Amino acid sequence: MSNIANGKLTQTEVDFYNEQGYALYKNQLFGAEKQAELSAIFEEQWEMVGRRLNSELDTPHFRDERLLKFLLADEVLDLVEPILGPNIGLWSSHFICKEPLIGKQTPWHEDSAYWKGRLDRFDKIATVWLAIDPSNKENGCMRVIPGTHKNGFSDYEAVNEDENIFGTQIKNIDESKAVYFELEPGQCSIHDSRIIHGATPNKSPNRRCGYTMRYFSTEAKVLPDKNPGFKIWLARGKDIAGNPFINV
Repeated sequence: MSNIANGKLTQTEVDFYNEQGYALYKNQLFGAEKQAELSAIFEEQWEMVGRRLNSELDTPHFRDERLLKFLLADEVLDLVEPILGPNIGLWSSHFICKEPLIGKQTPWHEDSAYWKGRLDRFDKIATVWLAIDPSNKENGCMRVIPGTHKNGFSDYEAVNEDENIFGTQIKNIDESKAVYFELEPGQCSIHDSRIIHGATPNKSPNRRCGYTMRYFSTEAKVLPDKNPGFKIWLARGKDIAGNPFINV
């Protein structure tokens, strides 16, 4: 699933995404100058947190609105519109960086499980994972279990946080079914918020960083009382569910 052309998904590719829960975009999402600009912003952000502390790189667009140039760009919205429909909200973004040799494992999880209770539905939320560095099996690229976005919320168990980015993981995963998302800088993947995914540790000498850009159909309601201080933008189209967009 890597032959998306012209920045949009064909109906066949949308059908694949709906069935399997992911797609790969092996073209350049942004032009070279724009990609370089985004990479430079990441380097600033990473230095700001001492080149560590991955959790502090969450929602960086809250403090650096230069990132809205990328998050609200037609290049990205054209990619997700065939999946989400014409009415699109910006949910969140996150710089994710695994340092050479010591980058921890990302346990098997569903994004939706960490947002449970914050929205009233999860069927039309998509994450674009844009590579800033090369992302491959050696440095701990993302991997998914295809088709698991249809399973509902999974059962979790505790894991050692010395070895993992966070302290829980989904039980009883058959890792032989995993598909690995190997990407060059500027390429991206798209995955459903409900799909089971994770990543192995970075045991290579090469850094692995990416920018996640997360979007939802405005058919979903973001619950204000469950999202104190959280900001969402209307990225395209119109608000359907009556969401607290900051630019409405």
